[in-house]
Amino acid sequence: MAEFPVDRLRRMFPALNRSGSSVFFDNAAGAQIPQHVFDAINDHLLCRNVQRGGRYRESREVDAEIARAREVLATFLNAAEPDEVAFGMNATSFIRLVSLALSQNFGDRREIVVSDLDHEANIATWMALEREGAVIRWWKVRDDGNLHLADLEPLLSSKTRLVACTVTSNALGTIIDVAGVAKRAHAAGAEVFLDCVHYAPHGPIDVQEWGCDYLVCSGYKIFAPHMGFLWGRRAALDALPTFREDFIPNVPPLKIEVGTFVYENVAGMRAAVEYLAELGGPSGGNDASSSLRKRLSSAMKAIREYEATLSAALLQGLRSIKGATVYGIQDAQAPHLRVPTVCFNLKNISPALLTTRLADKGIAVRDGHMYSPRLMKRLRLSPDTGAVRASLVHYNTREEIRVFLKELQEIAGN
Repeated sequence: MAEFPVDRLRRMFPALNRSGSSVFFDNAAGAQIPQHVFDAINDHLLCRNVQRGGRYRESREVDAEIARAREVLATFLNAAEPDEVAFGMNATSFIRLVSLALSQNFGDRREIVVSDLDHEANIATWMALEREGAVIRWWKVRDDGNLHLADLEPLLSSKTRLVACTVTSNALGTIIDVAGVAKRAHAAGAEVFLDCVHYAPHGPIDVQEWGCDYLVCSGYKIFAPHMGFLWGRRAALDALPTFREDFIPNVPPLKIEVGTFVYENVAGMRAAVEYLAELGGPSGGNDASSSLRKRLSSAMKAIREYEATLSAALLQGLRSIKGATVYGIQDAQAPHLRVPTVCFNLKNISPALLTTRLADKGIAVRDGHMYSPRLMKRLRLSPDTGAVRASLVHYNTREEIRVFLKELQEIAGN
């Protein structure tokens, strides 16, 4: 494998090159953006900050930008068609939109499977449907920090309407076998809703290969601005009853995109995907969509391989620190089971104090329940204090890990 060009890529991110900038290990809360993304946002606001649907040039340019972004995101996800992609505020609002729609046509299938590994947005949103007659079934995480398909199978029946789960834990970094989830759920006649927010910056997404029915992402985790997007199989989206004004056609994506979304952020999201594609080589070929998909697949595979080295270095280093407890998958030799997101604690040092002391040294990590309080309880941790999370992406380096581990060792008194 060719050496990953991390130094060149870091130069594209202004926030990483500011004087006195931190070692930024809080990417799970939101990644930085490359200059190319900022330029796309800035250009939109300066040149076409108008409403779409008009007959004048700038408005037509907005229409063209949205159409282009939809095509690029569809390629990023390997969607069957661009109209399967809807833009909006964030992933949580899309989960709620789909949950409200499904509650209107439960029929005899009222059971929804959720997991205690998930972000609370992909739990509480479905639990809110209990007052509409839904029955929640819990898919429990095991001590190894993973969701096992063998534990899912007994939960599925002719009463199952939906399985809602994450692709990757935003707290532990565990990658779930979502293709296996979809195969089993569909065999029972149920649909699958995937929270792909945390996985999206770390590896290739293929909704066709995964076999899911719905998937949500958040742009600000994928080197883009704050926005969200929903993908759904065309047949599933066609069947969703949604709120819309009378003049809005009852077809996706228009029926899904309630109100005006932030156009400049959609332009930024498009630019972020194009930035990722650059890692996969130069554009070319007669079929632009096929070429972009190949470049994205190559880029995201390269990111997975490089980040596996970060995961291994991080886990190996934490293992050497006296009093450190790592939660979830700890095997440095099995980085394919996770992304470089690690939750841990140091003995006799509160998570809040540890993150404060690291912040004083210019290292940005996060403490708390990571919006996964049920998981914290499963780990026998108080949701009030939780754990410390270091979350890395492809612009982080092994040298940054060395600095981070050195400071941890000093704090731990090693």
